[in-house]
Amino acid sequence: MGAPATAYDEKKETCGTVCLKYLLFTFNFLFWLAGGVVMAVGIWTLVEKSDYISLLSSATYAASAYILILAGAIVMVTGVLGCCATFKEQRRLLRVYFVLLLCIFLLEILAGVLAYIYYQQLNEELKQNLRETMVQKYRQPEQEHVTKAVDKLQHEFKCCGSNSSSDWGESVWIRTSEADGRLVPDSCCKTQTLNCGRRDHPSNIYKVEVSVRYREQSVLLSVSVHAMLSANSA
Repeated sequence: MGAPATAYDEKKETCGTVCLKYLLFTFNFLFWLAGGVVMAVGIWTLVEKSDYISLLSSATYAASAYILILAGAIVMVTGVLGCCATFKEQRRLLRVYFVLLLCIFLLEILAGVLAYIYYQQLNEELKQNLRETMVQKYRQPEQEHVTKAVDKLQHEFKCCGSNSSSDWGESVWIRTSEADGRLVPDSCCKTQTLNCGRRDHPSNIYKVEVSVRYREQSVLLSVSVHAMLSANSA
């Protein structure tokens, strides 16, 4: 009577272990997929938003994207190690696995601090630098990257000027004959056509300032770093 009971208990424990392994494998696979998504968002940010970086004096915006890529890579490696450690049951793999989990936790803290600091400094940074960049460098020789960034920024965010469309009245380019009578760049227009910037009526151009739109997008990126890392480490 005693022997069969022992065999049954061992079989039951084995089934539970197998189920636990597959559960951990599924978790780590989803963990790996989440890391891929985080990395993809970071790469997309650098590729699609790289033009805007030239408008800021600090590299905080780019740093947020690089943190996303780094976090995604660590999460993906952690997911693979987790799957291997689950089935091979090697202590070394488990140690590396938990070290990487600790790194993810530390990155989460860093991302949270970065998001807080970035929110505090971004408004002042934009007010001080964005207007000066637009006024002094737009459509100037060897400043094509700034011109491209400003036009893309105003068109995508549906805005005009750093503080208001009146900022363009002090533009070096607007005051020259090259502006061809424009009061604002054509990228300020709701419907862009050649020389549409000659008319700065609210019905023709956007009246929302760039600094507001840009701050919203930049803070959103920094916060997303923290949110994604929080979701992955949960």
